[in-house]
Amino acid sequence: MMDFGPFNVSMLDPDLLASLTRGMAAVNLELRLAAESAYPPVTEVSRYLIDAGGKRFRPALTLLTAHYGDASAPGVAATATACELTHLATLHHDDVMDESSLRRGVPSTNARFGNLVAVLSGDYLFSKASQIMAGQGPEAVMIQASTFERLVTGQIRESTGPAPGEDPLEHYLSVVSHKTASLIATSARFGALMAGAPAGVVERVTEFGEYVGTAFQLADDILDIAGDSRVSGKRPGTDLREGVATLPTLYVRAAPAPGDKRLIELLDSDLTDDTLHTEALGLLRRHPALAQAQQECTAYAERARDLLKPLPPGPVTDALDTLCDLAVHRVS
Repeated sequence: MMDFGPFNVSMLDPDLLASLTRGMAAVNLELRLAAESAYPPVTEVSRYLIDAGGKRFRPALTLLTAHYGDASAPGVAATATACELTHLATLHHDDVMDESSLRRGVPSTNARFGNLVAVLSGDYLFSKASQIMAGQGPEAVMIQASTFERLVTGQIRESTGPAPGEDPLEHYLSVVSHKTASLIATSARFGALMAGAPAGVVERVTEFGEYVGTAFQLADDILDIAGDSRVSGKRPGTDLREGVATLPTLYVRAAPAPGDKRLIELLDSDLTDDTLHTEALGLLRRHPALAQAQQECTAYAERARDLLKPLPPGPVTDALDTLCDLAVHRVS
């Protein structure tokens, strides 16, 4: 069965599932065609992560929100493809910056082909996404350009850290909004927009994507600490080991209790040391900051759910509603 990312396939309406399956097959074909080049080495590296699979969350969201209008409109599959190409391009760049060795269960592009090729292949995929958007008109190009701006801004802000006097928590949530939620919001927007849905619906699903995208990222932060590697397939505490600030660790730093002295010391130390990393992870798993982060994740999911209330009832809205549950249930 085709993968629709975090959507619970068993809970989807059969007719809706059939339509999404057809749409995703078209997107997968367009992804491979978009990565094709007259030069075989370019094709090979550009298709590398496409062929590795992935959740396809963003194009699935585009295909879903298109059912608020004409889901068969030609711009739907095209923009869904462009959103996934944009996401893939960011993965190429992220892996270089993070010096990652694995992605989607295979060696990362940078590990397989080298940093220079990985960066350039990410640029190539961005260019292919832009070509697709150019065929959808000036509004689509402007939306994609604005989203790209937010993605880059989020990455730069994450890299440079909070400005002097800036609240680290506010800085972090801003980074999540730009770096993660922006493209999810745009994916939801394109589906409804290209399908000719009413302007109010387009606005609502866009805002929904922003909130639910944030909720999923916060859930990832929590799972990085509390998750079971046998379920997630990821090594717990990866962000912790790399010194990446996430919501639970920021809560610890924002209001440290007297008993947090050792945990703060560990967070300030080199956690590539396995012994120190294990100790820090254990302390964080027992810390109230983890429950506080779960509450914040739930709050974002509920804000997303509230935006669905005025939308037409039916299988599409029900499917979006389950996304809110899934974000929270991943960490509860």
